[in-house]
Amino acid sequence: MRGQTAQAPVLTPTLAQALNQARALGLARIDAQLLLLHQLGRADAGRAWLLAHDSDALAPALHAQFLALCRRRAAGEPVAYLTGRKEFYGLPLAIDARVLDPRPDTETLVDWALEVIAPLPAPRVLDLGTGSGAIALALQRHCPGAWILAIDASADALAVARANAGRLGLPVQLAQGHWLSGAPAGFDAIVSNPPYLGAQDPHLAALAHEPRQALVSGADGLQDIRSIIGQAPGHLAAGGWLLLEHGHDQAAAVHALLSARGFARVQSRADLAGIARCSGGQWNHRGRTESEGR
Repeated sequence: MRGQTAQAPVLTPTLAQALNQARALGLARIDAQLLLLHQLGRADAGRAWLLAHDSDALAPALHAQFLALCRRRAAGEPVAYLTGRKEFYGLPLAIDARVLDPRPDTETLVDWALEVIAPLPAPRVLDLGTGSGAIALALQRHCPGAWILAIDASADALAVARANAGRLGLPVQLAQGHWLSGAPAGFDAIVSNPPYLGAQDPHLAALAHEPRQALVSGADGLQDIRSIIGQAPGHLAAGGWLLLEHGHDQAAAVHALLSARGFARVQSRADLAGIARCSGGQWNHRGRTESEGR
């Protein structure tokens, strides 16, 4: 009819075209794929599913929502916060902005902890600063005979960890506290991924969406590590291990702190990139050391 303006047809992109748009926004391929699977409600289908369906049409509403997620990711928001989930050590964890986004590097710490508790029939393990519960839950899954206590100063973080533990059916014990204050004694292993960035660390700009209190530890990034190393001997059984994740350039400093405190067999473990990412030592003293007894 006269006077009517023809509307332009709505273009419906394929999944492959939508992924190309995400790449044009600056997203890594894997990030774009994970966000698209999430938007399609197929988070468990796997990236191979996208390859098999790359010519499928993406409905306009889903396309718009996907691009909105991509723009948030391009602005630095972690994929785990956008999808609400992250796999860590084979466990599907629920993740949000109340906790750190678990990194693959931290799996190095889990590997080491499982190694030191493997010979023990019923090890006692303490996870400090548990966040989402990632470390404690991975240890419990792979060492079901262990008694594991996970502590965090943040009630919000503990709520996330508690929900993950309940959904996964893993009997990790959870408690609120600041590092080892009020924690029991007699642990065979104490593990922690504490804050280790300095207050002026340039990496903080890229981590603006994550909780700052879980990232920053004093001027040099070692304030919390010093505190944990200083307190840990009073909570370790003889022969127990303290294992800490730290920054890419902090291994030597952490070694020095462990040795000065009296830990033996001080050593580090490298992440997948070959960087010394975790350091620890064994506490072989029984009772208090001479300096503690003064």
